[in-house]
Amino acid sequence: MGAIVGAGLLSHAPVIMFPEAQRVEVNGGHDFTLATGLIRLRSEVIDTTGHDAVLVLDTHWATTTETVVTAHRHRSGRFTSDEMPSEVSQVPYAIPGDPELAHAVAAAAEKNSLFLTANDDPHLPLHYATLNLWSYLGRPDVPWLSMSVCQTATAEDHLRLGEAVVDAVAGVARRVLVLASGGLSHRFWPLSELRDRMAGDPANIISPAARAADEQRIAWLETGRHDQVITTMPEYRRHAPEGDFGHYLTLAGALGGLRCIAPGRRYGEYENAIGTGQVHLWFDRPAGGWTD
Repeated sequence: MGAIVGAGLLSHAPVIMFPEAQRVEVNGGHDFTLATGLIRLRSEVIDTTGHDAVLVLDTHWATTTETVVTAHRHRSGRFTSDEMPSEVSQVPYAIPGDPELAHAVAAAAEKNSLFLTANDDPHLPLHYATLNLWSYLGRPDVPWLSMSVCQTATAEDHLRLGEAVVDAVAGVARRVLVLASGGLSHRFWPLSELRDRMAGDPANIISPAARAADEQRIAWLETGRHDQVITTMPEYRRHAPEGDFGHYLTLAGALGGLRCIAPGRRYGEYENAIGTGQVHLWFDRPAGGWTD
């Protein structure tokens, strides 16, 4: 029987793909912990889990009429971001897939009356919310699947989708990591001010209220209070969390939803990315399971 053996709410902020010297320059003389935290996460956690598949909940892949999971055997090429082609350009990638796991997720979703399909179209684009994390955490022999965040889904839809992921993983012999790839509050500074707000200092977050909302949710997650985050979603959405926080909600659903008690360990600091709130939080599977 398969199992989810670890999970993370991780930032894919494009600054992590800058050369180190450039990161240090824009951050006032020291590196972003968004970059160094992923390096630590890989050495201290990712490479020790014995995982054999990774499912990325990709906030940059915004679908509308259904959720989609990639079912390719392999994806390779070079990636240039249409959003930031000067910063993320011609990044090589060779990412193995896992069609069996993808179709198991689709079957579990259908069984639960959810709109999700597995797709292996060779022209389906890759997004940097997957690629940036793969660049730090991926291995050439471990499949990575991407799942979209459906922009018409409700919080309940996302939670139920996470439950379907659990059902699918249980039916295949896989040890899976689930990575919710996206930020916290997600409003940017205007273009005329943006380049003066590049440093990671959270004083550069778009507003004190957004910063306070992010820090409250980080505190809840660090103490395993997923129920608090879930039940206060209407309040949090006033601060435009990335992907409507669908990446986190699907992750939470996979870990037990309101009953999840897994505390998060922070890898790096809470940092700014041109107005948005960013953090890396890792959830280990507790000895007694994800729920109380």
